[in-house]
This record gives sequence, structure tokens and C-alpha cells, in this order.
Amino acid sequence: MKKRFVALMLTSMMAMSLLAGCGGSSSNETKPADSQEAEGDSYVVGISQFAEHGSLDNCRIGFLEGLAEAGIEEGKNLEVIFDNAQADTGAAATIASNMVSKKVDLICAIATPSAAAAYNACMEADIPVVYSAISDPVAAGLAKEDGTSTGNITGTSDVLPVKAQLEMIRAMMPEASKIGIIYTTSEENSISTIATYKEMAAAYNFEIVDAGISATSEVEMAAADLVTKVDCICNLTDNTVVQALQVVLAKANDAKIPVFGSEVEQVKNGCVASMGIDYVALGKVTGEMAAKVLKGESKASDMKFETAEEAELYINTAAAEKIGMILDEEYVAGAAESFSEITVD
Repeated sequence: MKKRFVALMLTSMMAMSLLAGCGGSSSNETKPADSQEAEGDSYVVGISQFAEHGSLDNCRIGFLEGLAEAGIEEGKNLEVIFDNAQADTGAAATIASNMVSKKVDLICAIATPSAAAAYNACMEADIPVVYSAISDPVAAGLAKEDGTSTGNITGTSDVLPVKAQLEMIRAMMPEASKIGIIYTTSEENSISTIATYKEMAAAYNFEIVDAGISATSEVEMAAADLVTKVDCICNLTDNTVVQALQVVLAKANDAKIPVFGSEVEQVKNGCVASMGIDYVALGKVTGEMAAKVLKGESKASDMKFETAEEAELYINTAAAEKIGMILDEEYVAGAAESFSEITVD
């Protein structure tokens, strides 16, 4: 930790002057400080965010809120070094290395590629990593099956509520049979989530039709093909695909089929509905965990990762109207939030 100290020193001339003024010695004379007096701890935290989109931005906002509630606040006793990899894994590795070279006290890594890069960069540096928005920390090699850490790293998981999502789609589309999902083949989170969807889909009489891509430039072709084969599209929190969400929505809107998101920001941006988690709240939990590490109350290696438990219904009536989809009023009334316009970031 970096500490600021104030030391008060008297020169020999000042001491002699004081003694002379007092006629010799005095029990009230000022003595040189024998030790440094700490004013308080201050911290430097690096925030490495993999991509620029709503849910990850909300994680970052929540993270800083969580730190502030624990008494670690930017502008007071916290310096933040922030960088965004713009969905480039190579850039994520460079960002992590740069933060290590600056000897930050902790790295907050938002999304799996950034977390993996930070973990690798910090292995020999004794810098703790606290991650957020990792759907499957075990599959990513950041945690063991029992939730304990694989090293000096911990954080929060945004594992998607797949069961709740399938139940929602079935309730809103009683006649649907095929759900399309586009995912990035190099993202462990997406691979794990696709497997969960396929495992659970049959219980709701759905078939999952997936399309793997390796770059944002491939999303348009994948979406154009997928809309001809499915009744709807379910969009994951896949970082590469989310960056091209408007491309997916454009193809789906032309085909008059709904896109269901995985969190509230996707719904705001044009998805019809989602059973999603609150990413600001997830970020706050991450910040609270980081505060404990910074204050020395706990080690990252001793903390199990925490998972968002609750999913809530979000609906965008404007998105439904755009494709001529009629929503059940009673179902819409049960939403945590309902939006009547489409906001494109």
C-alpha cells in the first residue's frame, strides 16, 4: 500500500532559539518527531475493461460505488487508472502489463479476457486481481469447482439465468420452436453458456441453433443466415457480439422476429425483453470485495467468487411494436422495468 506521511523536524538553530527564549529547558519544549505520523492510506487501482458496452460500463460504475461505500473514494484516497481493450485480447494483455509496471495496488478486471490477462500478468507481481462479469470463472481457470481461487484472484460472476430466460421466451412465444444464438468461439463464457442452453432447451420444447463467429465483422453474415432458420434470437453477454448488437437487431427486425437480450442495457437498446441481472449491483459487490483486499482485511486468494442470484424481467414495448409483436399486458405488468423507447448507445 502507498502511504503518505508528514514529518515535523526542528533544526538545531530552532531548538537553540527555543531553549534560549525559555531561559534554558522547559517541559513544554517541542521535540523532534521520532517517527512518521500516518495521515491515512491511499490506493492506486487499475481498472481493465474488455469492451465498451452498457453492462460492463455498469460494472465499472458499481465497482467504484462499492469502493466509495467502504471509504475508498476517487479524488480523496483513490487514484484510478482506467483502460478499455475495445474487445481486443492482445490489447487486454498489454493493458494488464502496463498496470503491473505502474505497480498498482489492485487490478479490477471486467469481463473474462481482461481477467485472464490480468491474472497472467500479476502472477509474479504479487498484485491481487478482483474480477467482475465473468459468467463461468471455473471454465476460465480463475476458480476451482468449489468456488475457491486458483491464485491471487477473486471476484463476481454474472452467470446467466438460462432457466428463467427460457421460461420467459416460452411465455412470450408459445408457438416458437427454434432459438438462434450467435457466440464467439474463443470466449469461454459463451461456450459454457451455449452448452447450458442446449442442455436445458428440450425441457421447454426448444431447439438451439447456434452460429459461431471469431470477430465482430462476421456478425452480420451470421445474423443474416440465422434469421432464416429460427423463430427468435437470444443474445448472450458475449462481448464481441454485444458490440455488434445493432447489426443483429437490424437483421432480426427485417425478418420480423424478436431478439431477447441478457441484461437491461440490451433491452434499452432494442431487444424485446430479458431476464437479466443488475450489473451496477454486481459491480458494487465487486467493489466491496476489493475494499477488503486493499485494507488488508482479506486476501483475494482466500475469497470465493460471488454470484449474482436474482434475475428480473425487463421489457421494451417499442422494440415489440417495431416487429409487430403483441405483448400480453398482464405479463408486461409484472416487469421490473418497461421501456417505451429504444435508446441506442
